[in-house]
Amino acid sequence: MIEHEVRVHRSEERLAREDQLAWKIAVVASDSVEVTPEVTDMVINRVIDNAGVASASLTRAPVAAAREQALRHAAASGRAGATVFGLPPATRVSPEWAAWANGVAVRELDFHDTFLAAEYSHPGDNIPPILAAAQQVGLGGRELLRAIATGYEIQVALVRAISLHEHRIDHVAHLGPSAAAGIGTLLGLPTETIYQAVGQALHTTTATRQSRKGEISSWKAYAPAFAGKIAVEAVDRAMRGEGAPAPIYEGEDGVIAWLLDGPQARYVVGLPGPGEAKLGILDTYTKEHSAEYQSQALIDLARRLGPRLGAGLASVRSIVIHTSHHTHYVIGSGANDPQKYDPRASRETLDHSIPYIFAVALQDADWHHERSYAPERAARADTVELWQKITTVEDPEWTRRYHATDPAQKAFGGRVVITLTDGAVLQDEIAVADAHPLGARPFARAEYVAKFRRLAEGVLSTEEQDRFLDAAVRLPQLGAGELGALTFVPTSPLPTQSTTGLF
Repeated sequence: MIEHEVRVHRSEERLAREDQLAWKIAVVASDSVEVTPEVTDMVINRVIDNAGVASASLTRAPVAAAREQALRHAAASGRAGATVFGLPPATRVSPEWAAWANGVAVRELDFHDTFLAAEYSHPGDNIPPILAAAQQVGLGGRELLRAIATGYEIQVALVRAISLHEHRIDHVAHLGPSAAAGIGTLLGLPTETIYQAVGQALHTTTATRQSRKGEISSWKAYAPAFAGKIAVEAVDRAMRGEGAPAPIYEGEDGVIAWLLDGPQARYVVGLPGPGEAKLGILDTYTKEHSAEYQSQALIDLARRLGPRLGAGLASVRSIVIHTSHHTHYVIGSGANDPQKYDPRASRETLDHSIPYIFAVALQDADWHHERSYAPERAARADTVELWQKITTVEDPEWTRRYHATDPAQKAFGGRVVITLTDGAVLQDEIAVADAHPLGARPFARAEYVAKFRRLAEGVLSTEEQDRFLDAAVRLPQLGAGELGALTFVPTSPLPTQSTTGLF
């Protein structure tokens, strides 16, 4: 691993292309190292994970809208086109629109993988655009594996080093470059071409974090899909010889100087050296519950605490969750978002409210991707009463553990203090989710498959589930043109939108 120092340079310093972060990313992407068996297995797991989550979201309005938009953009003549989740494999659209539709389906339930460090991310968002590009040009599983490994590697490296949310920039600004780099690996593009694509993708995917603040709308699911779509388009432009602003990260009017830590900023970004395997995906983790990742461990803790309280839930005076800075200010009471306590809030908002999530998980000793967010569930009187009694506070120790580099120390949980009306106090804590690699029940292939089947139940026939899983497990052996098997068709016809748009 090579640690690259990244800082702002004045224009007269004329920073050499080879010294720019976008170029160094492109060098990693154009290094044709083989994928290790461990990475291969994890890529397969994440392809299965994405598909399960996408199958459960097929009938949701944002996914239907994105799918309808994609269907208005047929594949170009002479190209294979890309598949769209929920439609027959023979139905092909232009790859950027497949990336869009499938990206929304994967992200809608906020239920796939995650990586948290200086920034937070869902690196599985790299898969839809890379898969769409692979299908477009008729490549096979080996090329797809290498490309996805690159997408994860770049995403993890950027997320480790550069905080976006601190400056109210949405985290998909790391996704545009990583997806563009992954597609560059996929197509075997020269370093120069990938460099231009990375710069274009970053320049066009920096947006404010309001998409995850206040009244959170369906754009939360669309934002990463948009970044994936832009990455496909950026690669296409770069392949045609078009350039990007440079230096995009380090320029005096670039991203770091004006959107992030400013002219005096310095970051250290670790990237694999020449010939070094891309292992970043192995540091990422998936979700057992359909909610913001920082709530995963706390849901597990609530499921244990609820039965211990029993009837005592009715006599709760207060619940205080001592947790990390990030959890407190993003999904906790520190966000100062009244919507996080509003029973009429959108699903997207409730997904980012740990007071709501903890209340429901305490009462139900469970969490469900649909039932737990139902309007009638959020409006239940005893839930609303309990919900309003829950607050979060930042605990410096949990913040330190959140940012720890030692895997044994890194934590995304917290300590819960429940005070009853008679003065009795119940305390407990949890560091990582049960499904985390260091958790009580770490996810392996069997758990990924079980999650897929649970989410696909009632949507895909058993035969279709078996067919997809067989294709996913055989990913390394899928030949040229066989990646169309990595889609699925539901048992019942999908609803179409009742409204129309411009397309």
